[in-house]
Amino acid sequence: MIEIALLTATFVFLGYLLLLTLLASLAAKRTAFDTRAIRRFAVVIPAHNEAQGINETIRSILQVEYPHDRFDAVVIADNCTDETASSAGRAGAGVLERNEPALRGKGHALRWGFDRLFAGEKAYDAFIVVDADSIVSANYLAVMNWYLEHGSRVVQSSDLVDPGNDAWNAQMTRTGFLLYNYVRPLGRKVLGGSAGLRGNGMCFSAQVLKDFPWNAFSITEDLEYGVNLHLRGIQVTFAPEATVFAVMPRDPKNAEGQRARWEGGRFALIRRFAWPLLKGALRQGSLASLDAFFDLVTPALVNLIGFVFVAGLMTLSLACLGIASMRAYGVLWIAAAGMGFVHLIAGLRIASADRSLYRALLQLPRYALWKMSVYARMPGRWTKDVWTRTTREIR
Repeated sequence: MIEIALLTATFVFLGYLLLLTLLASLAAKRTAFDTRAIRRFAVVIPAHNEAQGINETIRSILQVEYPHDRFDAVVIADNCTDETASSAGRAGAGVLERNEPALRGKGHALRWGFDRLFAGEKAYDAFIVVDADSIVSANYLAVMNWYLEHGSRVVQSSDLVDPGNDAWNAQMTRTGFLLYNYVRPLGRKVLGGSAGLRGNGMCFSAQVLKDFPWNAFSITEDLEYGVNLHLRGIQVTFAPEATVFAVMPRDPKNAEGQRARWEGGRFALIRRFAWPLLKGALRQGSLASLDAFFDLVTPALVNLIGFVFVAGLMTLSLACLGIASMRAYGVLWIAAAGMGFVHLIAGLRIASADRSLYRALLQLPRYALWKMSVYARMPGRWTKDVWTRTTREIR
């Protein structure tokens, strides 16, 4: 019975991923973004000790193809002990300096920054959040402006990884981002579900932030605020045509803390929101809520594949020892593994992945073992209320 339950859960998760992959293959992207209204944007860059790399982020924002008098780059220098504020100012950004050590974290910085921008002299139509280690596509603001004009209230762009880092762990993370932040939201867009928020490349109409002030202060503040918006009936539109590229560490040791925060914060949100989402889906017959539930609780693909491999190996070993009933289960575990790899390869094709990512799949076992080691050390690495900067190599 236990194996049947595990197989059923695994097939449900992988079936969901395959459905999104199929739908993503049917999606079409726009190429023209002409609009009548040219909205005024504040591109908000929360930063904690990012003096080394923030200039390139600001430069990419200031070079977007959009009227320069209709947007501002604004850095929230949050509890910084380096030259982030002065460096950002010299690069051409507006700077808001925050010094509240008792309330640390990106969520607190965003709420503080939004409040001050609303109270300022300029009236913005929308706010975009870009991480301080990112590069935005040249069409970014034009795409956001088009989606807002056509009724979207919250928009999430493609949030991908800078392809310039050829380290094995960065390449595997780039693969995961392509599937999680591009292919699945693309399928969800066809399905009519909410894209969810991914932290980097988020766009909010000013009215949304006025009606629902930023109230997410956990480590995964983006997911938290996105679920809260969904529970209030506000969908997040996916804009695959615009992209932010984030820099990932080359050294796996530098990536461990970042991964531990992501995973630990996600587990906390599952405990908090899984039941409300599922209850809403069942009571209201809402496919959007059911989709949001699966988006939250579906394990990472590498975790699923790793689990399927171990379970299948154990089952087939028992079958070889003469337990005939295990043979059928073994076939089913092999089928589950096939589903996972179909999602992986088809997803890379849909995302037009370069050859280096296909070669990087050889590192999948190494990456799975690395993640297991991160999980083992996670309780000691995850600190709830501290914004810990991930060490990255200078670009």
